[in-house]
Formats: sequence, C-alpha cells, structure tokens
Amino acid sequence: MTTYTEQFSAAAKANAEAQIALFSQLASKTFEGMEKLVDLNLKAAKSSLEESQAAAQKLFSAKDPQEFFTLSSSHAQPTLEKSVAYGRHLSGIFSSTQAELTKAAEAQIAEVNRKVVAMIDEVAKNAPAGSEQAISMFKSAIGNMSAGYEQFTKNAKQAAEVLEANVTNAVDQMSQAGAKVARAAKK
Repeated sequence: MTTYTEQFSAAAKANAEAQIALFSQLASKTFEGMEKLVDLNLKAAKSSLEESQAAAQKLFSAKDPQEFFTLSSSHAQPTLEKSVAYGRHLSGIFSSTQAELTKAAEAQIAEVNRKVVAMIDEVAKNAPAGSEQAISMFKSAIGNMSAGYEQFTKNAKQAAEVLEANVTNAVDQMSQAGAKVARAAKK
C-alpha cells in the first residue's frame, strides 16, 4: 500500500513532466509559426525589391511626363493586389498557428485532468472514513476548474474567429477600394 505522500509526489512529478511537455510543444508550434512568418516576409521583401528596381528603371526611361504618370499609375493595382495577398497569407499563418497552439493545450489539459481525477479516485479508495465530503468537494472543484477552462477556450476561439473575420473583411475592402481606384485611373 502506498502512502498519500507517495501518491501526491508521483502526481506532482507527472504534472511537472506534463507541464514541461506542454511548454515544449507550445514553443515548437510557436517557432513553426514564426518560421512561416519570417519566410513570408523574406519573400515579400525580395519580391518588393525586385519589382521596385524594375519599376524605377521603367519610370526613368519615360520619354515625357505623360508616360511617366501612366507608368506610375499602372503599378498601383498590382501592388495593391500583392498587399491583399500578403494580408491573407499573414492571416492564414496566424490562424493556423493559433489553432495548433489551442489544440496542443487542450489535449494536454484534458490529459492532466484525466490523471488528476484518476488520482483522486485512487486516494478516495484508501481514504479514511468520513472524508467522503472533502473528496467530493475536491472533485467538484476540479470539475469547476475544467468547466471554467472550457469556457475560456470557447471565448478565445470566438475572439480568434472574430479577429480573422475582421482581417478578412479589411483585406476585402482594401481590395475593392483598390479596384475602384484602378478603374477610375483607367477612365
């Protein structure tokens, strides 16, 4: 028969290991998201530099002011479209990273809750008579914490969805405004 101290010590050790595993998993997912973000920004910067050089060469080769202004206005729409594509890609990176972080945290917390409940059940089997009320209260507290975490997770997901919808809406509005400007410039 193991003592309560040994049971709690084993549970504390398992909890510490689970926390380290969760931190490692979250750090890994965060770095993956950062790698995607850095890659996107490097590609965008390289592309922008190349396009700016080409545009500058075209502008400097203009023979008169009319050609200069025509060339400069012709670059507005492609630049806007690339900005919109960048915004969408950026939003996708943030959304997927957030979803992976949430998934990892939920899985780890569910496992920790399962282990805590199993430990409480084991302790309850060996508990002295009259301790049923305290064990019941402890189980209830664990249940309330789990419910609170689930509500927090639900709210965080809703906030992320609203943020993603707002970013998508802003990108769409920017795209529509750019299309109107391009149509007006052609007239």
